[in-house]
Amino acid sequence: MTYYIYHIPGQKIGVTRDLNKRVTQQQGFAEGEYEVLYESDDINEISRLEIELQKSYGYPTDRTLYKHYINREQMKFNPTEQTTTFPTTKAKLSIFLRENLGAEWETPQGWRFSITEETIPWILKNAVVSTYRETRVYIYNKAFKIFLDELYGSPKNECCLDEYKPFDNIRCWASERGIYDKGDTKTQFSKLVEEVGELAKAILEKDDVGFVDAIGDCVVVLTNLAHLGGYTIEECIDA
Repeated sequence: MTYYIYHIPGQKIGVTRDLNKRVTQQQGFAEGEYEVLYESDDINEISRLEIELQKSYGYPTDRTLYKHYINREQMKFNPTEQTTTFPTTKAKLSIFLRENLGAEWETPQGWRFSITEETIPWILKNAVVSTYRETRVYIYNKAFKIFLDELYGSPKNECCLDEYKPFDNIRCWASERGIYDKGDTKTQFSKLVEEVGELAKAILEKDDVGFVDAIGDCVVVLTNLAHLGGYTIEECIDA
């Protein structure tokens, strides 16, 4: 399997196994509008180089290594707002977890989980068989996060770095305030309408301070709205 690091000038650096499908069909860039910076069949090397090149070109860096996204894709994890589902039976869950030791995934809230020697016992104890398919078992994300916080210590502010990463910092701020736990897309849409009203008021009153403040608030709410809908604001912008 060959992996390609591609560069869309002025926009992004990414990795794909299929340039035509990923870059041309999905993102709309024809040959000549992007360049291939590197190719390799070593997924570890590709994953490392993607991050290094994103940093060197000044683009936002991915929060999860490409190889971990591939692991999740191959395992067909299904993380939702409430649960993470594994494609196996309860009887074979232990074997499945051992075979995929070290795999990582991310929930819509931005919580990053992994299969480790420490987490396997908890997953085995708390996994629930799907009502619809016996070949699917799931865990509750919030309960798993509480277990991890108790095991490793609650990682407050770990995502609020000194470097300027506005969307990451917004998600960190919202997560710490329980917006993702207590809210949903409807509550955030209502909040967006409120902030758009503030923006309209600032425009009509020629209030420069209010104008800037309202635009910032709208961006924050849109970031949270995207997150609660199962996407990132970056994905929405790219689309």
